[in-house]
Order: sequence, then C-alpha cells, then structure tokens
Amino acid sequence: MKPLGAGLGRFGSFGRLGTGFGLIWTAVTVSGLGDGMRFIALPLLAAQVTDDPRQVAAVTLAEQLPWLLVGLIAGALADRLDRRRVLWTVDFARALVAGALAASIASGRPSVPLLAAAGFLLCCGQTLYTGAWSAVVPAIVAEPEARIRANAALQSGALVTATLLAPPLGALLFAIAPALPIGVDAVSFAVAAALVFVLRGDFSARIPDAPRKPGEPGAVRGLRRDVAEGVGWLRRQPVLRRLCLVAGATNFVTTGMIAVLVLYARDVLGLDGLGYGLLIAAFSVGGVSGAAAAPRLVRRFGTRRVLLSAVTGSAVTAAAAGAAPAALVAGCCVAGYGAMSLIWEITAVTLRQQLVPAELLGRVSMSYQLVSNGAGALGAATGGVLAQLAGLRTPFLAGAAVLALAALATARATDASPPSSAER
Repeated sequence: MKPLGAGLGRFGSFGRLGTGFGLIWTAVTVSGLGDGMRFIALPLLAAQVTDDPRQVAAVTLAEQLPWLLVGLIAGALADRLDRRRVLWTVDFARALVAGALAASIASGRPSVPLLAAAGFLLCCGQTLYTGAWSAVVPAIVAEPEARIRANAALQSGALVTATLLAPPLGALLFAIAPALPIGVDAVSFAVAAALVFVLRGDFSARIPDAPRKPGEPGAVRGLRRDVAEGVGWLRRQPVLRRLCLVAGATNFVTTGMIAVLVLYARDVLGLDGLGYGLLIAAFSVGGVSGAAAAPRLVRRFGTRRVLLSAVTGSAVTAAAAGAAPAALVAGCCVAGYGAMSLIWEITAVTLRQQLVPAELLGRVSMSYQLVSNGAGALGAATGGVLAQLAGLRTPFLAGAAVLALAALATARATDASPPSSAER
C-alpha cells in the first residue's frame, strides 16, 4: 500500500481532474452552501419557538435519524443505480422540500414538529446523495493518486461553503428574514441538480444479480444481498471496523455539542444570532486549516500518530470550549476542535478510500456512515438531556471524556494490520 500521505497534497487544485469532476465538485459545493445555511437557520428558528434544550436538540436529532433508518439502503441503491441520476433527482426533490419549508416560515411562526419533519426529509435525501457522490468519483477519476486528491477536494470544498461561508451569511439572512436562508437552500439544491443533470456518462456500478429465492422479489433480494455484502466486508476489516467505532464516538460528541450550541452561545456566552454564526464559522476556519495541514502531517509523522493526536486534541479542545470564560476564548477552542476534527476526517477517509474496492465503496461508506451518524442521533438526544439536567457546559465536558476513551480505541485500531489485496 502506498503511503497515506501520497496524493493528499494540493487537494484544492483539480483542474487536471476533468470537466466531469468539475461539475460534481461545483454541485456538491453549491449544495453544501445551502446545507450550511439550513444548519444555522433551523436551530435559530427552534430557539425562537422554545427555550427547552430538549426540543431544540430534537431538531438536530431529526436530521441525524435518516442515517440510522435508511443509510444502508441508500448505500445499496447508490451501488445499483446510475449515480448521476440519483444525485440530480435527490437534489431536485430537496429543492421542493426546502422551498415548501421557506414558504411555510414566511407565512407564519414555525413549530418544532414542522422544523424536525423538514430536517428529517432533507437529510433522508442527504443519505442518498452522500452515498452516490462518494461512489461516483472512481468513475470520473481513474488514477488512484488523483482520486485521493479529488475526494479531498470534494470534502474541503463542501467544508468551506457549508461551515465557513454559510454560517455568517445564513445568520445575516436570518436577521433580515427567517425564511431567507431556507429559500437560498432551495435554490442551491436546484442549481446543483442542474449541474449534475448535464453531466454525461454511465455511472452505474454494474453489480451482478444473484439467484433469487422462490417468491422473493428481485429488487428486495438484491438490496438485501447488497446491504449484507457491504456490512460483512466492513466487519472483516479490523482497521476500518475499529476506526468506524471511533468515528461513531467522535460524531456522538460533536453532534451532542452542536445540538445545544445555539443555546450555549446565547445564554452562556451572550452572543446573538450573528455571533452564533461566527462561532460556527470559527469551527470551519480551524477545519480548513486542519485539512490543509493533514497531508504534511501524515507525510512527516505517519498515519497512526496523526489519527491518535487528532482525537486527543479533540478531547482537549472540547473540554476547553466547555470551560471557556468568554466568547473569544470559546471561539478559539471551537476553531481548535475544528482543526482536530478535519485532520482526523481527511486522514481516516483517505485511508478508507484506499482500502475499499470501488464496487463496494457506496455500501461500505454508508455502513460507516450508519454507525457514525447513528451515534450522532444518540449524541443529539444526549446533549439536550445533559444540558437540561446539568447545564449547558456539561455536553462539552462529558464529550471530552468520551473522546479520551476514543483516543485509546484509535491507538488499538491503528496497531492492526491493513487488509491485504486478497481480502478485498
């Protein structure tokens, strides 16, 4: 296996990756801008309706549940259908849902159930979208070295728009009119759908059919077999299996903190909606810095040390953010947490993309996402309950303890040997 650092450099440069990749990158990035605005707007809308941390957290929980409920099916569909068609169809449907939500907000005061239902539907689409775009890259970028750069470019582009540009812009639009960020989200989905629609080529995975059981519908049998194959492959790989559990722990903590962050910013740090948006933007500033540093860190220190240091650093910065005495200190801590998170993400995802066969990538990625985002759903609920029972700082401090345990698990995961070619 080639060194993990190889091919990660210059991930922001993709001019030589082709027009097809440029269309996919632009679609994912534009869609990410709308997602980031909705990410800001829904908690702000929920906080306008209620001061109960559990109800505010319920909106975040609703956005995590699709990963748990339909994630594996989404991965199987991404490996069976034309992935280009999945991408533009899903974005068109999400444009309709976001447009309807924006119209509802503009016409009257929203309710927590409405916000939760809309978030759930939009993120159902996101599970399909994520499974499709993570699997479409090998069809566009054939060279493994370039593929790593392409995947990193997709992640960094989505990060910049969703968590750096979108939060302050979304908060500003929210201050003008609460429906505006959701309206922009609808437009971004429509633009992304149009970009992918004009992409030409066949992006089906060509999974062969197996003999069906008597009386069993072929489509049902195929989905069951595909889901089982993806889950089974992941379970047999010690490195990816353990890193999957660590990803679940980190997402549990991150989502638990995010679920109450809007109340933490307002009631503990004394920030308004714009200040909350800047706090989210601080996470992205750190994340972009971490993503840029990850290739050099891996080349210099190796995969194991980088992964272990990133999880340990996340624990430290989470604790510091929870104990921060002022907004500026909290912002610096959140930026540090963002840097650690993205160093971990870029390194772990690149390792996964190197080890998983292309025909399994959609299913294995969604199996991975099932654990990660399923834990995120539990984290959102836990964060709201902890904040209600023990105060708004508690989810941060408790999360730091969980991340300390995750660091120990990371050490064990990276001690294991990667799968051989025969195992793939």
